[in-house]
Order: sequence, then structure tokens, then C-alpha cells
Amino acid sequence: MYKRILLKLSGESLAGGSKQGIDPQRLTQYAEQIKALAYSGVQVGIVIGGGNIFRGLQGAAQGFDRVHGDQMGMLATVINSLALRSALVSLGQRARVFTSIRMEPVGEFYRKEKVMRLLGKGYVVILAGGTGNPFFTTDTASVLRAVELEADIMLKGTRVDGIYTADPEKDPTAVKFSEITYDEILSRNLRVMDLTATALAKDNRMPLYVFDMDTPGNLKRVLDGEPIGTLVKP
Repeated sequence: MYKRILLKLSGESLAGGSKQGIDPQRLTQYAEQIKALAYSGVQVGIVIGGGNIFRGLQGAAQGFDRVHGDQMGMLATVINSLALRSALVSLGQRARVFTSIRMEPVGEFYRKEKVMRLLGKGYVVILAGGTGNPFFTTDTASVLRAVELEADIMLKGTRVDGIYTADPEKDPTAVKFSEITYDEILSRNLRVMDLTATALAKDNRMPLYVFDMDTPGNLKRVLDGEPIGTLVKP
């Protein structure tokens, strides 16, 4: 059993079948799984993407200034974080939102010491706004927070049940890995995370577990040691 985890959630998955916005059923499903984990004594930090609302790269492709587009994407992660916090609180789970850019009273400004204290008191802590800088993804922000908060492992919840030799949604012959190293990911050019995030995790020896978060109960299965995803070893 891990003592402290950093859970990275996909904004697109939060949209459910609608592909955009926030699906209330999916939001509640996520909150229930996270609450059960926190209740078991695991300290939970969360970073959630904003792709269900806005992506900086998509904005840049449409003519947005890249910096402004990325800032809009950061705000999208804040919206998702507030929604997740509300869902957790409605279930009786204490939760706080911290932002990488000052925007009180929307969320508290991120400070490691404060976050660590709250994790120790049983709060679920949601870390919004990415790294606070343009040109960095929420995957990179997730690895950064996992390393800063001394997490035992980073869990990446996606709509795919692990890492494959190719995109399983496009290539039916793709083969799933049960375990893989960061060096193999880089040499095979697998798009698990962007290069910056992958290098940061590798350099800081942060293990990663990729799994399907959209199946109810999977989060607990991962913590129980069931081999339902792919473990990335440093």
C-alpha cells in the first residue's frame, strides 16, 4: 500500500460521452473512488487536465497567441479542480484547491508545506493551474508536484488501460505492456507523456502507473496491487 500518491486525471475523460464540458455522472464516479482511497488512509494529491474545456495548443493552431492560449488552458484546469472539489465535499470528503498562480479566493496559492500538512490531516488536495507557466503540459505539472510532494508513485488515469506498442484505439494489433522503463518509452517514442514530463520523472526516479480510470473501482484495484494497467519503472 502506498502512503502518498499523485493522481493525474484527464480533462477529456471528465467530459464523459459528451466530449466537452463536465459530465456530472463521471465527476461523481471519480469523487467516489477518490474518497474511498482517502478513507483507507492514503494521502491523495490530484492534478487534472483541462482538455474538456480548452487546450492551449488547439488555440495556437486556431491563431491564438500561444502564451495566452496556455493561460486559458490553465484556467480550464482550475474550473475542473473546483468541480472535483465540490463533488468530493458533497460526499463528505474534505478537499482543498491550490493554484499555481495567485487567484484567491478561488483557490489558495500553492505552498508545499501547507499542502503536506493538509495531506497529513486527511484532506484531498487538488493542484490546479499547471506549473503556472506557458509551454508546459499538465503531465509535466503532475510529475513536478509528485516529486515535490515526495509521492510514492504517480498514477495516470486515462481512458486506455495501460501503455501499448501503438495506439490501441487506432491499431488493433497493438500489444500492451505490463511493465516498461522510461528508457524504453523514450527509445520506442511512445506517447505516454510529453518528453519534458518523461525526462523529469526519469531523472527523479518517480514510478508511474498508467490505467483506465473510467471503469468504476479501478483506482482501488490499482492500490490493491491488481495488474490492470502498466507500471513504468525509473
